[in-house]
Amino acid sequence: MIKDLPANVVKDIAIAVALESENIESKIWYVYLINLKKVPLENVLITSKGYGEKDGEPVKTSTLRHAFPLVEPNSFKLIEPIDEQTFGLNNEYWLSYYIGREIFDKKFIFLPESIVDDNFIKLPVINKPGVMIR
Repeated sequence: MIKDLPANVVKDIAIAVALESENIESKIWYVYLINLKKVPLENVLITSKGYGEKDGEPVKTSTLRHAFPLVEPNSFKLIEPIDEQTFGLNNEYWLSYYIGREIFDKKFIFLPESIVDDNFIKLPVINKPGVMIR
């Protein structure tokens, strides 16, 4: 039963949208998984999708799937590039991983218009400007 399952809480893990570079014509953005733990993450699976409304019409992006056999402690992995046109949508990243024999999962959602300069921080481990959800 559900009450018998352990409450595996995801801590010290983040998904971040980082500004890679910019010029007069455009900005290049990437999404990262950041492992702030002192242990590696194994068999990492991430699904990503965007959804919401644009001009009063429902919009959905494709669902993408990413897998990493191992994410070392205090390191990061590039998940995918992200287009600025999707910043007006909910950008959802569903993360699952193992530590030993225990499975963990968490949904991270960047809300519309949350990826803005006012929310920028210096991202840990990556050392780039961006927005992070822990």
